[in-house]
Amino acid sequence: MKAYQQKKYWKFFILAFAMLIGGVSLLYTRNLVKNLSIQEDNKIKLWADATRQLINAEGDINFLLNIIEDNETIPTILVDDNGTIITTRNLDAEKSKDSSYLISKLADMKNLHEPIQICYDEENKKYNYLYYENSELLNELKTYPFIQLGLIAFFAMMSYLAISSSRKAEQNQVWVGMSKETAHQLGTPISSLREWLNLIKENGVNEDVIAEFDNDIKRLELITERFSKIGSEPALKEEDLKRVIDECVHYLKSRVSSKVNFEVSATNTNTKALMNISLFEWVIENICKNSIDAMNGSGNLTIQLSEDQSHAFIEISDTGKGIPRNKFKTIFKPGFTTKKRGWGLGLSLSKRIINEYHKGDVFVKQSELGKGTTFKIAVKKAV
Repeated sequence: MKAYQQKKYWKFFILAFAMLIGGVSLLYTRNLVKNLSIQEDNKIKLWADATRQLINAEGDINFLLNIIEDNETIPTILVDDNGTIITTRNLDAEKSKDSSYLISKLADMKNLHEPIQICYDEENKKYNYLYYENSELLNELKTYPFIQLGLIAFFAMMSYLAISSSRKAEQNQVWVGMSKETAHQLGTPISSLREWLNLIKENGVNEDVIAEFDNDIKRLELITERFSKIGSEPALKEEDLKRVIDECVHYLKSRVSSKVNFEVSATNTNTKALMNISLFEWVIENICKNSIDAMNGSGNLTIQLSEDQSHAFIEISDTGKGIPRNKFKTIFKPGFTTKKRGWGLGLSLSKRIINEYHKGDVFVKQSELGKGTTFKIAVKKAV
């Protein structure tokens, strides 16, 4: 549970950090665009005023000409009161030779800003009209935040994927290393137990005791085999699904509370499925043990077998405390557990075994708090 929470915190941190950078950047850029827009409006008004004064100017007009010449960024079109274009500035020189281009640009400018009136004949109330649009710099600054947010989102996503991949690779290494080491550590005492069993047989101990002793040693050998296969691609064989489930139930019945009632049913008792039997049994046992824990060792555990044309299905239902809907996927995450003991790897390993090794799926089909849960497993049928 702790490892899972830490992973959630890292995801939240990446998202919050990306949003913070994006928000600060967006606010700063918007403020910059607003200030530049005001400056351009003031500049074009000054340009218009200089043009008006130039029409009626006498004497030295160099200052007015300098103001007009100073506009090297803002595209403008000056028209008379009949709408005829008088002059243009800062438009594409080649395209400006085409009258349709100028008409199109004038229409665009009319939609962007109100024109500035320039009175050149006060007595007769005659005006020119100055139309303008934003400079290329201002237009680029307006689109820049969207590009920037896109880049921030891209790098946030890449960081998220990198962390997820790194954590998954680390988890895989831990699982494989732990499994191989467990198999190695179990090997020596199992060999020793096998020799002690042979010695006990020679001394004529009760056959029933020897049989149970032998069963437990075989079980330890099976567990060792299971752990040794984690991290390598296991061979899948055709197996009788009903027989495998019955054997799992038989094993569990003698090792759990007698208050747990097992029931197995099948629509077809001859269903053949592709599986690695030792790993598949491990999955069934893991899910059943979780169900028994959820029932506190008392209740009904039902296993229903069914099939379609290509897959076999196993539904394991209990009458336990149930799982909240928002935890349906979380329970399969490494490290997630509600128990005081354990590493929270049982269901995670089960999902890995079914999804990666058997190319199937395992999930919570349904659950109701206080009433129980149904897990569903899907594996490929033997052709």
